[in-house]
Amino acid sequence: MNIPADLKYTKEHEWAKLDGDLVTVGITDYAQGELGDVVFVELPSEGDEVGQDETFGTIEAVKAVSDLYSPVSGEVVEVNSLLEDTPETVNKDPYGEGWMIKIRLSDPAQFDGLMDAAAYQELIG
Repeated sequence: MNIPADLKYTKEHEWAKLDGDLVTVGITDYAQGELGDVVFVELPSEGDEVGQDETFGTIEAVKAVSDLYSPVSGEVVEVNSLLEDTPETVNKDPYGEGWMIKIRLSDPAQFDGLMDAAAYQELIG
């Protein structure tokens, strides 16, 4: 199970990476493994506002459809358009090309409150 130490995590299995005031968001290796083959990803539009712990989209796999939850509040400034045509990228590279959205962080304290890799490892066992 790949759990990069430089990322933060949510109990809903999203990861978050901070770069300045931008937070890149995706789902974890554990989550994509549990979902199985991803066939569709529905994401918000650039300019949309998202709230911490609120849904920002859905991910559909052969096994199930799941909501995606934002780890932080802010404005969506970029959406990974690659996932429109190749949603299976989430399975192949969840921490790289399979990222989903970038959010301009409105409250830095929210990012600081996310789980580190050790806490996430404990959550998933």
